[in-house]
Amino acid sequence: MSDERQSPPVDLGIYGRQDTPPGMDPIDRLALVASSAWFLAALVFLFVSGVGDGNSLGPLRFLVVILALFLPVALIWIAAIALKSARIIRDESERLQASMDAMRQLYVSQAQIAATTMGPNVERKIDEIVKAQRRAEETLTNFAVHAPPNIPDPQTPPSTEVPRANDGQIALELASSMPDTRIAKQDFISALNFPETAEDKAGFEALRRALADRRASVLVRASQDILTLLSQDGIYMDDLTPERARPEVWRKFAGGERGPAVAGIGGIRDRSSLALSAARMRQDTIFRDAAHHFLRTFDKTFSQMIDELSDQDIVAIAETRTARAFMLLGRVTGIFT
Repeated sequence: MSDERQSPPVDLGIYGRQDTPPGMDPIDRLALVASSAWFLAALVFLFVSGVGDGNSLGPLRFLVVILALFLPVALIWIAAIALKSARIIRDESERLQASMDAMRQLYVSQAQIAATTMGPNVERKIDEIVKAQRRAEETLTNFAVHAPPNIPDPQTPPSTEVPRANDGQIALELASSMPDTRIAKQDFISALNFPETAEDKAGFEALRRALADRRASVLVRASQDILTLLSQDGIYMDDLTPERARPEVWRKFAGGERGPAVAGIGGIRDRSSLALSAARMRQDTIFRDAAHHFLRTFDKTFSQMIDELSDQDIVAIAETRTARAFMLLGRVTGIFT
């Protein structure tokens, strides 16, 4: 004979609650006592006083006796049933509330277990995304920054003269020196929009020429930084469709005017992008610093070039990814109001 242990009953909270054993509850007993008291009192009263003779009530005498005896008893039991129904409803409400609490606790515990179980998978996926993003940034940087090497003319012998300063010392070229070139407006606009694909040779050539320009390179690099940070939250400028502002509104903004007159520049209405950017501005100091640097750089560069730009150039700049990022972050920070 196997020695099987009988497992103890599991406490299921409201599900393990047993009903009240059958029988009369206090309300039923109270109603029974009240009914009996009234019935006896009515019988005593009718026995003592009598029911009269047939001349006064006639055939209604029997109906009056029945109503006097049983109508109050019926009202007593109706009141008792109403009290019991109210109590049952209250108990069911408490049971439902306890059930909801138990389900909520079960959901929280399951969510914690799932988070603990799936934690490594989620972290691995995040690492893969970060690595892929870094590879994309490195590819873009290699295309944008590293210009093709200068190949000397084979008919020209290489120069062996070492540049020297006035005092006879060797003059070293500073790595930070950059020729102050004048970039074409079309190249500047194309660089602000960045290459469309890895095969966009014209876009990369325009980007290289922009990076060679001292004024344009600062804005292009600031734009590249902020676009990369926005992409981490799934915000891409190609997904945004801003409302166009007239060129004269952009000229007013470049001239230093603020307020309702230039509010049309902030034409980004995408609520999710605005909410995500605002939350990132509050929580991420690196993103906030990069955003403010980008906004200042765009404002300064655009104000310096506004006299050189036609209305068509301003419209083309407003369609670039850089300008859309400026509209988005400018509306988040409130610089158009």
